[in-house]
Amino acid sequence: MRKFALVLTACAVLLCAALAHAQQVDVALGAGILLSTTNLTASQAFLPPAEKGGIYPSFSIDRILPNRFGYSAEVALSYRQQSYNGFQEYRPIFYDVNALFAPHLTGRIDADFMGGAGGERVLFYSPSGFCSFPGGCSTALNSNHFLFHLGADVRYSLWRHFFVRPEAHFYHIVNNVEFHSDNVLRVGASIGYRFGPK
Repeated sequence: MRKFALVLTACAVLLCAALAHAQQVDVALGAGILLSTTNLTASQAFLPPAEKGGIYPSFSIDRILPNRFGYSAEVALSYRQQSYNGFQEYRPIFYDVNALFAPHLTGRIDADFMGGAGGERVLFYSPSGFCSFPGGCSTALNSNHFLFHLGADVRYSLWRHFFVRPEAHFYHIVNNVEFHSDNVLRVGASIGYRFGPK
C-alpha cells in the first residue's frame, strides 16, 4: 500500500508539472472520518451496521482553469480494517471524479464546490478464506457500488504554494445493501500544494 501511494504521488507531481503552465493544479493529501445514521427502531435480529467511523486517508488532484471552473478526482480509503457487526473485517474505498467550481473568496481564501460520480469498493476479509470451484480460494470478497458525490471545501493559502483545506464530502451510494444507509458523509482536512498561477 505504501509503495502504491508513493508511485501515485510521483505520477501526480509529474503530471501537475506538465499541466500547470496556464492553469492551477492542486495536489493534496488528507484524512477524515465517516459519518452515517444508525438504525435504532428496526426489529430484525441481524441489522446491517452503519457505515461510519475509522480514519480515511485521502489523495486528491484538482485542475482549475482561468475561468475558475475545472475538474477533480479523489480516492479515500479506511486506514484499518473495520469490524462488520463484530464478526468480519472489512475496508471501504471511495473514489470519484467531479466537475469543479473554485471561486476566490478573499485574500488567501478560496472555495471549491464539486459534484460528480464514482464508486465504492468494500473489501470483506476472512481469515479462513472464501473458496469456490474452480476459482480457488481468496481471503477477500469485493462488493462494488456506483455512487454520486457532492463536496465542498475552503482552501487557505498558508505559505507560498502550500495550502490547508477543511472539507466535507457527501456520498449517495446506490443499492448499499451491506450497510444501514445509502447516504454517507466524510469530513476532514487536507494539506496540499498548488502548481501554476493562483
